[in-house]
Amino acid sequence: MGKKYNEAAAKVDRSKVYSKSDAAQLLKDASFAKFDETVEVHIRTGLDPRKADQQLRGTVLLPHGTGNEVRVLVFADGEDARIAKEAGADFVGSDDLAKEIQGGWLEFDMAIATPPMMSVVGRLGRVLGPRGLMPSPKAGTVVQGEDLARVINEARQGRVEFRLDKTANIHVGIGKVSFETPQIVDNLNALLEAILSNRPAGAKGDLIRRLTLTSTMGPGIRVER
Repeated sequence: MGKKYNEAAAKVDRSKVYSKSDAAQLLKDASFAKFDETVEVHIRTGLDPRKADQQLRGTVLLPHGTGNEVRVLVFADGEDARIAKEAGADFVGSDDLAKEIQGGWLEFDMAIATPPMMSVVGRLGRVLGPRGLMPSPKAGTVVQGEDLARVINEARQGRVEFRLDKTANIHVGIGKVSFETPQIVDNLNALLEAILSNRPAGAKGDLIRRLTLTSTMGPGIRVER
C-alpha cells in the first residue's frame, strides 16, 4: 500500500465498530484521493446464494442521490419511445441500439426495457448481464407507460440496485465523499431499510452480519448494523 493509504488507514481503529455518523465522518477525514471518491457500502449477509429462497435483489431511491450523472438507455418503440424521450432518457431505440451494443458500444449507466422489447434485449444477455446492465422485472427496469417515466426520473434522482453476489455479499455505491455526513448517513439508512424489507423467505438468523463503509481509495470502516 502507498504512503497516503497507510496514513488514512492509521486513522481507523480496526478493532472498533463505529456508529454510522462517526463512520461517515471518519470516511471523509480519511479521504486522500484527488477526485471525489464514491462512498461504498459492503455487506456480508447470512444468506446462501446457492438456494433459490435466499436470493436478494431490489432497488432503493437514495434521498440525496448518488452524486453521479446517470446516462439512461431505453429499449422502446411507438408511444413508449415518445414517453421515454419526454422523460429525459439519453438513448431510446430498439434493434438499432441492440446492434450498437453488440458492436461494443456501452456508453450508458442504466438500461430499461418495455416488455415487448425483451425479445430484442434477450440477445444481449451475455454483454449486459456481467456488467449489471440487463433489464429485469425484479430490478424494476422492465416497465412501460407511466411507470417508464417514473423509473427514468428515479434514475436521475438516485435510484440504485442492490443484489446478492455469489459470495453472499452486497456492494452498493451510496454517494460521494463530498456529501455532508448526515447525507451519507441518510443514504446508508435508506439502503439498509430497503435490504431488510426485502428479506428472503428462506433467510435464517441475522440477515446483515457485517457492515463496512469505505471510499473508492480509502480503508474499510466497520459500522454498527
